[in-house]
Amino acid sequence: MTAPRSSTQADVIAHWSEGKLFHGTGGVTAAVTNPASGAVTGEVLLATRDDARAVIASAAAAFPAWRDTSLARRTTILFRFRELLDQRKEELARIITAEHGKVFSDALGEISRGQEVVEFACGIAHLLKGEATQNASTDVDVQSIRQPLGPVAVISPFNFPAMVPMWFFPIAIAAGNSVVLKPSEKDPSAALWIAELWSEAGLPAGVFNVLQGDKVAVDELLSNPAIKAVSFVGSTPVARYVYATGTANGKRVQALGGAKNHAVVLPDADLDVAADAMVNAGFGSAGERCMAISVLVAVGAIADDLVERIARRARELKVGDGTRDADMGPLITRAHRDRVASYIDAGIEAGATVVLDGRTVQPDGEADGFWLGPTVIDRVRPEMSVYTDEIFGPVLSVVRVDSYDEALDLINNGPFGNGTAIFTNDGGAARRFQNEVEVGMVGINVPIPVPTAYYSFGGWKASLFGDIHAHGAEGVRFFTRGKVVTSRWLDPGRGGIDLGFPQNN
Repeated sequence: MTAPRSSTQADVIAHWSEGKLFHGTGGVTAAVTNPASGAVTGEVLLATRDDARAVIASAAAAFPAWRDTSLARRTTILFRFRELLDQRKEELARIITAEHGKVFSDALGEISRGQEVVEFACGIAHLLKGEATQNASTDVDVQSIRQPLGPVAVISPFNFPAMVPMWFFPIAIAAGNSVVLKPSEKDPSAALWIAELWSEAGLPAGVFNVLQGDKVAVDELLSNPAIKAVSFVGSTPVARYVYATGTANGKRVQALGGAKNHAVVLPDADLDVAADAMVNAGFGSAGERCMAISVLVAVGAIADDLVERIARRARELKVGDGTRDADMGPLITRAHRDRVASYIDAGIEAGATVVLDGRTVQPDGEADGFWLGPTVIDRVRPEMSVYTDEIFGPVLSVVRVDSYDEALDLINNGPFGNGTAIFTNDGGAARRFQNEVEVGMVGINVPIPVPTAYYSFGGWKASLFGDIHAHGAEGVRFFTRGKVVTSRWLDPGRGGIDLGFPQNN
């Protein structure tokens, strides 16, 4: 299996096609760094158009046989993949920590949440069942069936190199599709590790492929006629582009975009519970989560007390190398770290109050790491860039409002609708909030309301382009299409003797 690289070893990270590594024809690469040290640890190949077409062709060639493989056989391989993943997830977690920078425990948590979808897909047989009506007309039977689409693409972001792909490919594969995964070029090795695990589980060559690259690879996946559907997670501008381009080329597309998630804390809430939740949801994985809470909406006179509790807890967080005893790791790249830090300057210039400044953090890690500590900015107003922009880092903005209605309007008037939360001990207020808020995923005293795998993940407004959410029953519908068969048959009768117990093959 692929192992984490040392800081002095710069490997070439290749594609995966036809069940093996594929280096393609292009020699252009991009550096992969360890965010905790700044050292280059690998060079990932950036696919040419011909490379992309070769990988897609591998998926297309494998699809017919996989489509016709029995559901019993497909789920057997899926179960085996699940068991291997469970046994070796620490290997994968180390790769994620080395390339993304998140702490080891967070990497393990990411894998566990992805594994939930693998386990859900192991039971896909129930969701692929159709319906049947006997004698809909005289001697005429009607049945509905669901069939796979063909080769499909998954374009995943850097922040969850294992979990986000696992939102999609287990269901796609279980349903009978072949898959091309295009991971982020910032942390590409997890995808190859997963490809090797699929091979060991017995998945036929070509059913799961990895295409490394940048926009050239993405554009080929969006335009190539062999690809029938695309699942994407990333920023809203790119999600909009992926949706428009993919659908213009006749593809089914689900493009999950950005977020600016608010947490409303009402005056009756338990402030210690709320403060813990804000720290966990705001600074976990260095804030590089699409479901991170980036805006705290403090209602009424509780704001001073709540902000003080949050800042006190955040100061105690240990920032450092994810392989050490740290609570929070670095950001993914130096450029991203500097971009996030620039919003602290912008908040100060706009008149906000920096209660805790992460730029002064003293990390437990190498001096050249991409460090930015937890940051709390109070008295933020809706016109400030620190409020309007998706920062995607460990920056918690505090907006003070006087009422529940003002808090609700703040959320509903925003362009995003990914996730939100409310903290209260008032059941009536919570029930009203879940009904009135224009957001796809809602937490009540739960700061990161990511649904379990048998429910579906997705937001509203500019947080989702397309009509179908990820995983759960909606994920099964996305990776299949319905067909209705109407039939009339004579009854010739059948003979023959077989005393063996009927088997599912």
